[in-house]
Amino acid sequence: MHKGVFRNWAGLAFCGLLLGAWPALAQGPRGSGVKDAGDLADARPDNPTPRGTVQSAALDDRTDVTWPQLPKNFLHDQKDLWLFPIKLGQGKHLLPFSVVTVATAALIATDPQTTPHFRQADSFQDTSRALGGTTSGAVIAAVPATFYLVGLLRKNHYDQATSLFAGEAVADDVILMVVLKAITRRDRPSDRPVNGPYNDTFFSGRAGSFGKSSSFPSGHAMMSFSVATVFARRYRQHKWVPWVAYGAAALISFSRVTPGAPFPSEIVLGGALGFAIARYDVLHGH
Repeated sequence: MHKGVFRNWAGLAFCGLLLGAWPALAQGPRGSGVKDAGDLADARPDNPTPRGTVQSAALDDRTDVTWPQLPKNFLHDQKDLWLFPIKLGQGKHLLPFSVVTVATAALIATDPQTTPHFRQADSFQDTSRALGGTTSGAVIAAVPATFYLVGLLRKNHYDQATSLFAGEAVADDVILMVVLKAITRRDRPSDRPVNGPYNDTFFSGRAGSFGKSSSFPSGHAMMSFSVATVFARRYRQHKWVPWVAYGAAALISFSRVTPGAPFPSEIVLGGALGFAIARYDVLHGH
């Protein structure tokens, strides 16, 4: 058991070093990559990409942000987020909304059957202990912070902006998460015996401060997939970056199922919400 925990912590340490080195790995030698929005401005269709320039973000994405712009961006994000039902009423985004809603409803229906198996599984016990709620939350926060510090040291504005986008996405996640948890007040699996029952879990608990006592949706899944999406989009010219980013997000998210923090359905919903907020709200992709 102790060896397994040690291996997981060693793996986390290695991931931390890798994440800290990401800006250098993704950008390559100084001068070889896109360092600010000015480089991207030269890459518009009416202005061909200069030789040697790597286009790191799609033209429909936000490419730059600074500290003074963050409050305005955040308010704009919240406006888009809470006016989303109006867009649905106008017939927009119906297909993806329907897919996520139906999938979540189906998974919620299976939660009473799947949750006992996850809680009794031995496969993820060591990982869940190593990636506890506090540790995994610290990892999610450490990735943007590390990138920002490395970006400052390297005087790389693109890396700094990526970190700020990730922080903006997490802030958006927290607002939506707290509201949903306060409304649904769903008991956590850990509030019930290991073998259940897990029926009638909605509107039966108390949300607590910042929704801490409510499980719907998974905040760790939302935030980890938001951060992963920002980095996967901003450095997607390197094919390994999305794999590492989303793989780490999935590991963090599913490590929370075994101790009974969220239900399996809430991991899937949280990941979908985190992806959508980062991809279509923060980065303004269409």
